[in-house]
Amino acid sequence: MEKFVKLTGVVVPLDMAHVDTDQLVPKQFLKRVERDGYGEVLFYHHRFDENGTLVDEFVLNQPHYQGATILLARENFGSGSSREHAPWALQDYGFRALIAPSFADIFKANCYKIGLLPIEIETALVDDLFKRAESQPGYRLTVDLKAQTVSGPDGFACFFPVDPFRKHCLLEGLDEVGLTLTHEAAIADYEKKHAEPWQAATKGEQ
Repeated sequence: MEKFVKLTGVVVPLDMAHVDTDQLVPKQFLKRVERDGYGEVLFYHHRFDENGTLVDEFVLNQPHYQGATILLARENFGSGSSREHAPWALQDYGFRALIAPSFADIFKANCYKIGLLPIEIETALVDDLFKRAESQPGYRLTVDLKAQTVSGPDGFACFFPVDPFRKHCLLEGLDEVGLTLTHEAAIADYEKKHAEPWQAATKGEQ
């Protein structure tokens, strides 16, 4: 998993509340088991019309938001089903951080597992960011995970909370497998100690 220390990137102001996982990745695209490739179908029914043509008015399709790495949204982002494909699609599209007043719990946990940072800040600050981002297309923010701050070139700055364990894993680039491997020596020692009596007993039966 890629480490997350500091990120500076363009912000996409997605002015939508209660965005559920079916909007993020419609159910007909859940057949693949790989993480990659889902960025193509992110917000599919918002980004494309019934003929498969890009909807120019949808914010992700607008030229000044191409290559954006930070998504700004409203409350209860990621609600609905627990499908892991939703954060996969956001990450595959290019997003590395999400900012909203609140996230659905399972969605938030799934984001952390793949190194996608969900940042919860109070509604008034989100409102402020929307005003800045919408009045300055291509508006950029810097997310500093060590300091737990979000800041902009125009003076915007705020602190955000994050669980210490989640912070450690993101800073070190540790997913669940990577975290387990940090204890590889202890695991090997445990297995050796518990294997020896069994091996001795087996030899005695021969």
